[in-house]
Amino acid sequence: MSAFSFDEKSLFRNGKRWFPVMGEIHYSRYPHEYWRESLNKMKAGGVDIVSAYTIWIHHEEIEGQYDFTGDRDLHGFLQACRDCGVKLLLRIGPWSHAEARNGGFPDWLLKKDFPLRENDERYFETVRKWYARLYQEAKDFLCAPDKDDNVIIGVQIENEYGHCGGLSDESGDLHMKRLQQIAKEEGFNVPLYTATGWGGARTGGMLPVMGGYCDAPWDQRVTKIEPSGNFVFTYERNDHNIGSDHGLGYGITFDASKFPYLTAELGGGLQVTAHRRTIARAEDVGAMTLSKMGSGCNLLGYYMYHGGTNPDGKLTTLQESKATGYLNDLPEKNYDFRAPVREYGQMSDTLREIKLFASFVHDFGEEFCGLGADIPADNPLQPDNLKDLRYSFRTDGKKGYLFVNNYVRLYDMAEHKNCKITAPDGTAFPAFDLKNKDYFFLPFNMEFGGVKVKTAMVSPLCKLADGFTVFYARKNQQAGKDFFQFEKREDAAKAKYLVLSRGDALNSWKMNDGTLIISEGGVFTDENGKLHLICQGDAKFYAYPSLKNIPQGFTECGKVNKNLAEDLPAVEFTCYEACAEKFNANILVKEVESASDKTVYTVDASAPAKLLKEKGKGDCFIKFNYLGDKARLYGLVDGKKMLLDDHFFMDEKLSWDIGLKRYLKRNIDFSKLELEIYPVQDLKKVYLEEKPDLSGGDCKLTSYAVTWESDYVIM
Repeated sequence: MSAFSFDEKSLFRNGKRWFPVMGEIHYSRYPHEYWRESLNKMKAGGVDIVSAYTIWIHHEEIEGQYDFTGDRDLHGFLQACRDCGVKLLLRIGPWSHAEARNGGFPDWLLKKDFPLRENDERYFETVRKWYARLYQEAKDFLCAPDKDDNVIIGVQIENEYGHCGGLSDESGDLHMKRLQQIAKEEGFNVPLYTATGWGGARTGGMLPVMGGYCDAPWDQRVTKIEPSGNFVFTYERNDHNIGSDHGLGYGITFDASKFPYLTAELGGGLQVTAHRRTIARAEDVGAMTLSKMGSGCNLLGYYMYHGGTNPDGKLTTLQESKATGYLNDLPEKNYDFRAPVREYGQMSDTLREIKLFASFVHDFGEEFCGLGADIPADNPLQPDNLKDLRYSFRTDGKKGYLFVNNYVRLYDMAEHKNCKITAPDGTAFPAFDLKNKDYFFLPFNMEFGGVKVKTAMVSPLCKLADGFTVFYARKNQQAGKDFFQFEKREDAAKAKYLVLSRGDALNSWKMNDGTLIISEGGVFTDENGKLHLICQGDAKFYAYPSLKNIPQGFTECGKVNKNLAEDLPAVEFTCYEACAEKFNANILVKEVESASDKTVYTVDASAPAKLLKEKGKGDCFIKFNYLGDKARLYGLVDGKKMLLDDHFFMDEKLSWDIGLKRYLKRNIDFSKLELEIYPVQDLKKVYLEEKPDLSGGDCKLTSYAVTWESDYVIM
C-alpha cells in the first residue's frame, strides 16, 4: 500500500484522506543560516509540504561546474526540512520559469546546436546529466513509495510545458513521459509525480496541479485589468490569468474527472514587474483561497509562500528581464513577492489570513476532503458580475459547508440584505446581511465535539486538546447569542465551543500540545521544541489554558474571557506581558548627489548593526519610504561595491524594509551603505494602483526609520 496516493477526490496519507497545505520557498534565494527558522515559520502558518525549485542556472551557471554550496546547498536544505519535520515536493525542472534568467536554463544551454524542450535525444541526455547530479544531493531524502519515513514525497517534472514553450500537442505528453522516465532511471522513485496543468499544459498522465493569482503583473497592459476569475465559485479549474490567456472553458488537456483538484501555484502574493506594480494584500489571497475551497480544491499550494533575493551570478545577473527574451523586467535582486513570509523573514498579514484556512483543514480536513463541490445554478460564473450573490457548497448531500464570497480585488461588490440560503438537503440558514468585501464559510449539519450543529453563523478554526472547538466570527460580527442552531435544544448545554473575534483568530497560534496562543506577534516552534514570540515593541500574548510556567522576562497580567458567544460558557485566557528592550541605535542618512538620472544618499547603519551583532538574536529593519521609479541599496563587501538589494516603487505609503541580520555574516562596511533612487520616467507607461503626487518632485527619500524585532522564548 502506498503511503501517499490519490483518487479522483483527494490525496491520501497512510490510507486516510489528506488535505495538506503546501508553500513554495526557493532555498537558493534565501540565506542558508536561516533555513530552519524560515521552515519553522512556514509550519507555524500551516504549511505541511514545502515545494522548492532546483533552479538550474543557480547550480550550473558554467557548464560542468556545479555549485551546491552555501545558499545553493540542496542537501543541506533537505536536511533542514528533515530537522523541521516538513515534507517536500521537489520541482526538478529542467525548465522552471520562477522569474529566473532564461526560466532557469543556463546561458550555455541556450547556445547548444539542438532544440530545447523538444523530443531531441541530445537535449534529453543533457537533462539526464542534470537529473543525475540532483539525485546525488537528494538520494538520502527520498520517500519510498510505500513508506512515510522521509522528506521528499514527490517531484514535479518540468513546468507549464506546452503552455509556456515546449510542444503543445500529443508529442508534448510524450516529452513529459520521457522526462519522468529519465528521472526514475536516475533514482527519483517517489510516491507522487506532478505536472502543472493550466493553460493547455501537457501533463503526461502525471498528477496535475493548478494555479491561480489575484492579478497578473506579467500582463502587458498598464491599466487596471478586468475582475479575476479566481474569485468565482466554478467547476472550472483553469486560471486564465496565468499567461494572460483570459477566457473560460478551455485549456485543460487531462481528464479532470480522474484527478483531485489540487493547486501548486495559488499566488501567496505577486512579484512586481517594471510596468505593473500590483500590490497583493492579505484579503486578496484570503478571498481567493476561500473561492478555491468552495470550488472543490483539496490542496492549497501557494507560490510563493516565502520571498527571497536572487543570488549573485558568476557571469550575469540572474533575474528575468527583457534582455533575456522575456516580456517583463523584474528587480535584479528582490524577490519579495509580498509573500506570507517576506524577503527578510517577516511573518506578514497574509500568513495570518491564510492560516485561518490551514488551521481548519488540519483539524477537519479528512472529512472535508470527501465533500464534493455543489455549485448552485444561480451562482454567477462571469467574473465581471459584481451584483449577484456568489455562493457554493461542499457537501455529501446531507451535511457540509456553505461558502460565500462577496470580495473581488479592486472592485466593489453589491451588498445583499436579509440573505436567505438553503443547503442542498433543505437546511435553511438564518437570514444574514452581506457587505461588500465579506467572505466566509459556515457549517450545516456538522458535528463538532460530539454535538450536532444544524447551522452555525461562525466559521470553524481548530480543535483544542481539552475538547473545545474553536470558531471565529465574520468581520464586524459582534458578540452575541444564537451563533449556533443546534439539532436539539439540550445540546447547547453540551457544546464546548469558543468563538473568537476575527482579529483574535488571525492572531491565534495553536501549539503542538493544544495550547492556543493569541498574539499580534509571530509565534513558531523551533526544531528543538522551543516556542518563540517574534514582535516589535512591547511583547504581549494570551494563552489558553494558562502556561505551566511564566516565561522569563514576562509577568502574568490577569485573565480575560475571549468567547464572543454570550450564551456559551466563558473561556478565560491568561495574559502575559514583557516590556520591550530599549534600543537607542539609529541610522544616519545624508544626500550626497542629486542629478537628473538619480539621487544618491549615504546611509550609516553601523550603530544598529553593532548592537544587533551584540544581541545575537532578533533583527533590525531599515524602513525606506520614497518617491521614484526604483531604488537600489549598495554596500562595500570586502572593499568592493556590491548591490545588496533593489526595489520597484509601488506606493509611497508602503515602505521598503531591509533586514540587517542576514548581512552581519558578510564583511560589509555598514557605515558606508549607499541608497540610489531613480526618477519616474513616464507614469503612462507604468501601472500603479494609486498614482503618486509628484508635484513636489520625485527621485527622493521621503522618510526613513529603524524598527527592532525581538525574539522571546515563551515555552
